[in-house]
Amino acid sequence: MPPGRPPEQLLAELRDLRAADAPTRGGLTFAYVYDAGLPAVDELTEAAYGVFATVNGLDPTVFPSVARLENDVVGAVSAILGVPGAQGSFTSGGTESILLAVKAARDHARSVRGVTRPQLVLASTAHAAFHKAAHYLGLEPVVVPVDPLTFRADAPAVANAITERTALVVASAPSYAHGVLDPVAEIAAAAEARGVLCHVDACIGGWFLPFLARVGLPIEPFGLSVPGVTSISVDLHKYGYAHKGASVVLYRDAELRRHQYFAYAGWPGYPVVNPTVQGTKSGGLLAQAWAVLHHLGHDGYTALARRVALAADQLLPGLRSLDGIRVLGDPAGSLIAFTVHSSAGTPDLGLVLHLADEMRERGWYLQPQLSCDGLPPNLHLTLTPATSDRVEPLLADLAEALTAARACEPVTVDPALVELGATLDPDTLTPEDVAGFLAFAGLDGAQGLPTRTAPVLALLDALPPRMKERMLTEFVGSLFRI
Repeated sequence: MPPGRPPEQLLAELRDLRAADAPTRGGLTFAYVYDAGLPAVDELTEAAYGVFATVNGLDPTVFPSVARLENDVVGAVSAILGVPGAQGSFTSGGTESILLAVKAARDHARSVRGVTRPQLVLASTAHAAFHKAAHYLGLEPVVVPVDPLTFRADAPAVANAITERTALVVASAPSYAHGVLDPVAEIAAAAEARGVLCHVDACIGGWFLPFLARVGLPIEPFGLSVPGVTSISVDLHKYGYAHKGASVVLYRDAELRRHQYFAYAGWPGYPVVNPTVQGTKSGGLLAQAWAVLHHLGHDGYTALARRVALAADQLLPGLRSLDGIRVLGDPAGSLIAFTVHSSAGTPDLGLVLHLADEMRERGWYLQPQLSCDGLPPNLHLTLTPATSDRVEPLLADLAEALTAARACEPVTVDPALVELGATLDPDTLTPEDVAGFLAFAGLDGAQGLPTRTAPVLALLDALPPRMKERMLTEFVGSLFRI
């Protein structure tokens, strides 16, 4: 351990470290952060967290305030998206909420229907967290392609994929990648007809779309009131504007929620009952989410949803007016994905990636998404209230960056490197093998990411999925070596 240092020196060092990060406020970062554009909300979350920071959420019998706050937060979500008798839990984020919903479905299928080799049916656009849950919990993912024009899940194809082994069917409201709303009612009806549970991933839209409906926009129902929907996940650290991490997983009743719990009394310590994946956890995360919910209220969230809708109304025609840009699907409100076409009229990976680099040099972060199963590469934008007055300068910089991207050298990937990557077995590669491949590709963890990422991302796009996963795993691992 190093010698102790004064608090002010440590805080100054932390602020210096933050200076290299993408900005989390101000509407320039179009992924990962959700900015209400209201400084008072940030001040409230920080203060509320401080009040409960030392409270241990592990045991509500010792800290009864935890149960009081959680019941209040879950009740607020149920009032918008639930049904009478619905029950849920507060979690650390969408991944934990999804993991719990999958566990509940797996255990329900085992105990009620005797399913021993459970399957998870989901569209190719469903969030990767479902694959993570399937990997952790031993389910077999059954992936169904989406409509290549609308990017929505194909409800008849989902229905055809349901078997006696299906434990859970998934719909997205909306999907993260393209921001489109799946046909929830059709998917849920197909699941219900086969006696299978249906989860709606509303981590993005759950606390935004209902308030968009209050503004007057037509939104298809997607909550527990839709027949066949049995659980839903909603992130409050997205359009609830709480700080990370705050989410809720909601079930149609307590009997279904019971399957997500873990209890163990076969050891000499205290009897363990964990409603969620975490045991010990700070009550501060719950307190700050509770405080923001009560501060903003329905009217506050409606006003913020209106600001996002106005930003989308301005941005979408602006994007469509730019030469070569095509918006993908019909965005449900706050998430927009667009690709860039070459002169031949087809999606151009190099232009997409160069445009991302050019925009980053101009101070904007637009999230690159690579091609997948015939779906085009694109740039992803998450709109927040803080972006409502940024649309005009964003479009101006996009037009300038698009011209610059077209003037860049075409992105080329060494065919020999791609061929090598296609022949290698990711499971038999040594760490040294992978490190050599990464270094050759320009991904050296010791040096961090290159200034321009287009060449690296183009190579990743060309690799088979499992090889891509191994490369990314090793690269991220290299960033966390001491």
